[in-house]
Amino acid sequence: MRSSAARTAPAARLRPVADGDLALRYCTVHGHRRAFRMAGEGPALLLVHGIGDSSATWSEVIPALARNHTVVAPDLLGHGASAKPRADYSVAAYANGMRDLLGVLGIERATLVGHSLGGGVAMQFAYQFPERTERLVLVGAGGVGREVVPVLRAATLPGAELALAALRLPGAGLQVRLAVRLLQLLGTGLGLDAPDLLRAVDALPDATARAAFVRTLRGVVDRRGQVITLLDRCYLAEGMPTLLVWGARDGVVPVVHAHRAHAAMPGSRLEVFERAGHFPFRTDPARFTALLEEFVASTAPADWSAEQWRALLRAGRPGVPPAPGAPGGAPAAGSGAT
Repeated sequence: MRSSAARTAPAARLRPVADGDLALRYCTVHGHRRAFRMAGEGPALLLVHGIGDSSATWSEVIPALARNHTVVAPDLLGHGASAKPRADYSVAAYANGMRDLLGVLGIERATLVGHSLGGGVAMQFAYQFPERTERLVLVGAGGVGREVVPVLRAATLPGAELALAALRLPGAGLQVRLAVRLLQLLGTGLGLDAPDLLRAVDALPDATARAAFVRTLRGVVDRRGQVITLLDRCYLAEGMPTLLVWGARDGVVPVVHAHRAHAAMPGSRLEVFERAGHFPFRTDPARFTALLEEFVASTAPADWSAEQWRALLRAGRPGVPPAPGAPGGAPAAGSGAT
């Protein structure tokens, strides 16, 4: 699905990005308010944040990326300034929501950049809508293996909403910050990401936000770890330019997941930020921006073909034989085939 010829880098327009370009905008999709940031012009980049986060997480990379691209960074439903209804917060539903937002904005195709939960959403989007996906960039992505930080497993248990509400009580913030300071002194990956993790906690100010967070989390994690895996469909990324970016010290989604995904995704490229944790684009935004720009400039958008997609599906995942009676498989018992 991908041409071997690399696309040449566009001439830099160096369009300045005004503060107003980074302000939240709003639209209504299926009756619910969707908040998003949009800046720049050129080939589209869709930046999808992780659980408990918002589009603000990309604030340090949007201005540079918007010089050569149309950058869209939404607040996922249930997050940030978007609506928080009682709704479907599954990864597939989020992928549908991204498609519909792009439709409202008049964007036909985009390079998907997903962080953490957003990485799982980006992979699901590429699976559901390959014809609308130009490239795939996964940053500390979920959906690759069971391992995940224990505090997220605990947050899926009964009573999680009450526990999260307790974090808003007077004095609780001090206890959380003392625990975070200990993690920092111990030199852990979670300590490295402490400011961003605290920001996620502070982004749950009321019961509605906390309920949406827990519903989203329970769709992807249980007490034993991540409950979804997209590895069984990674072979469908053949021909899709794919970049994996991970922090070597990621304490939320371990870097071993990056190597698993890299092995399972034909032709993918892996870049590890040695000094970063779960937020490499915030730890070193200049390197991340340069890497993303170089990746987009040096790869051609995926050339999706229904015939090739059908052939990949029929061939199935490498190493797994087709079921009897399936196209290309052994005849089913009693079929009369000789």
